[in-house]
Amino acid sequence: MLITAAVVKEQGGAFCIENCELDSPKANEVLVEVEAAGICHTDIAARDQYMPVPLPAVLGHEGVGRILQLGEGVNEFAIGDRVLMSFGSCGQCKNCRNAAPGYCDQGLVYQVLGSRSDGSSPISQQGKAITGHFFAQSSFASHAIAATQNMVPLADDLDPSLMAPLACGVQTGMGSVLLSMAAESGSSICILGCGTVGLSAIAAAKIAGCNPIIAVDIMDSRLEMARELGASHCTRGDQESLQKALQKLGGIDYALDTTGAPAVADAAFQALKPRGCLVCVGVGKPGAKLNIDMGLLMATGKQIRGAIEGDAVPRDFIPRMIEYYRAGQLPLDKLVTRYAFEDINQAVADTLSGKVIKPVLSMSN
Repeated sequence: MLITAAVVKEQGGAFCIENCELDSPKANEVLVEVEAAGICHTDIAARDQYMPVPLPAVLGHEGVGRILQLGEGVNEFAIGDRVLMSFGSCGQCKNCRNAAPGYCDQGLVYQVLGSRSDGSSPISQQGKAITGHFFAQSSFASHAIAATQNMVPLADDLDPSLMAPLACGVQTGMGSVLLSMAAESGSSICILGCGTVGLSAIAAAKIAGCNPIIAVDIMDSRLEMARELGASHCTRGDQESLQKALQKLGGIDYALDTTGAPAVADAAFQALKPRGCLVCVGVGKPGAKLNIDMGLLMATGKQIRGAIEGDAVPRDFIPRMIEYYRAGQLPLDKLVTRYAFEDINQAVADTLSGKVIKPVLSMSN
């Protein structure tokens, strides 16, 4: 079928709204008419080739829409269902079977190569296949072929634009605190970077009962939002000694780095209490490395680890986040700014400038 999609053709290039051809769904896939899609820094990292996604490509990995057609073997969903599309995983490897789909053996294929496990793509232009199964969806389009493995049904009363960020950004932030760290009530936590992921983590830290909750950013407006969502202390990340500023607060039990900036993550690591834990979820520039003193690591029992999607199983954790939203504990409306699909390049620019926190594309006005 003929669809409209935002195609990136070259490193750092514009998203070009163009016609593409979309195949029918294969086994365990569905055809979705996309209603909304969040823009994530991972999409921008792919555009800029910090992630080597083959170009040209249709990106987008926080899609919400309604199912129009079912592929073979799909019996848990029906035509007309509204669904949220999360990241790709095979569902069969050891990590998938052990409730860790973020570390799927096929994750590189879905999330970086942007293809099905067999290397094929459902999207083509002028008869030539292009990358079109990014995160098993490629939802910067009017329609998407999406795998059902990490797809979650949504009630009709939920706003698609507010739900879309749960697929990745909000899931990563909340999951990192509630699942990866399993942060305990009364523990101190520092959130480095107050974008969608960081602010979601602050909301999660408040739910977990962390105290103090320390927010770090270089934008005063972001720090103000952090306070609204539950941060008890705010500090600028561009000051001369972030490490000393954090240590003055008594040291920290947990730290979450969303920036991907080694100097920032290192400052938090140094400020950890003995046996404290630093979780890194930011996409760093190619070659970005942490320089950790091995003796200090041994002597203090500190931990440092990465996390993908906050270690979440989407079908379990996304309904949990929806309940937090319904209970008023996750104010998604404070994070989201809506854009028309054709304004995608402005939405990206506003994200990079810090003008907005979470842009979400509406596929129809």
